[in-house]
Amino acid sequence: MAFFRQYIAPLFIVLIFLVAMVAVSARIFLPTDLAAPAPMEAPSMETPSVAAPSEANLSAPTSMISPAIHG
Repeated sequence: MAFFRQYIAPLFIVLIFLVAMVAVSARIFLPTDLAAPAPMEAPSMETPSVAAPSEANLSAPTSMISPAIHG
């Protein structure tokens, strides 16, 4: 266990750091249009509407669970 703690774990941590550093610095070598953040699009006016749940739909699951909870 000491071998793992002294040699393998630190090597694993350094490798993870190096992979992360390469991934972050790879943006330097990308073309400028790919290195830029993704463009934001304005939300369209035709968003789907979601109906609010009715009282009957909300009370149905609790009425089925109620006997199991109260015994």
